[in-house]
Amino acid sequence: MGSSSAPAAAAAAAPSRRKVALYLALLTLQYGAQPLISKRFVREDTIVTSLVLATEAAKVICAIILLIAEGSLKKQFSNWTLTGSLTASGLPAAIYALQNSLLQVSYKHLDSLTFSILNQTKLLWTAFFTFLILGQKQSSRQVLALALLIGAAVLLSVGESSSKGSKGGGSDYILLYGIIPVTVASVLSGLASSLCQWASQGFVIVSALLVTALLQFIFDGKPPSLYCLIALPLVASSIFIYQKHPYVDRKKKD
Repeated sequence: MGSSSAPAAAAAAAPSRRKVALYLALLTLQYGAQPLISKRFVREDTIVTSLVLATEAAKVICAIILLIAEGSLKKQFSNWTLTGSLTASGLPAAIYALQNSLLQVSYKHLDSLTFSILNQTKLLWTAFFTFLILGQKQSSRQVLALALLIGAAVLLSVGESSSKGSKGGGSDYILLYGIIPVTVASVLSGLASSLCQWASQGFVIVSALLVTALLQFIFDGKPPSLYCLIALPLVASSIFIYQKHPYVDRKKKD
């Protein structure tokens, strides 16, 4: 009885693993391509709030389509209430809306890879706010990972602000319209993530950075700058270390 059930369980798990791999690949492609797509196809005079609202509406429509395909739409809505929804997700949703508006501003004034790397400082702010709000501590290796992330962010900020903007502006232009918006957006992302108790998937983020670098080179013919080449392995190492070495409460373990 037990021997016959084992192969059946393995057979059932195989499609699930393939589905997870497919979703991870799609998520990696989306994360990696989004900065490039936004930079290429969003016009300079586009109203940011309208763009963000349209993007969020598209997300809702896609989510509903997937729920219908899974046959779980009715079940989800049977437990849904407006009060409960606003209580659970109202504040994070408002924070994410502001964050997305800032990201749209930053997309236009930084190259795609620089933007993607700076955007990963949200890991630092997620760690900060989860400690501040939830009391979640960091291991010594996680602290090292966060230090690497800070180093990469400082390196890129100094490097990009010292170069000239795409519109011929100086370092102040890049700082004001590129670096500051993505940095504030990362702070807001960390706050919203801690409220949702959300943790990013390291594999997807690191892979997405590589996808962004590749697509930027293919479609824009722009190789990564020296600052990006130095910062990229720092960010990748930071995310890997942070994910692999979580804090362990030794008292509870004993």
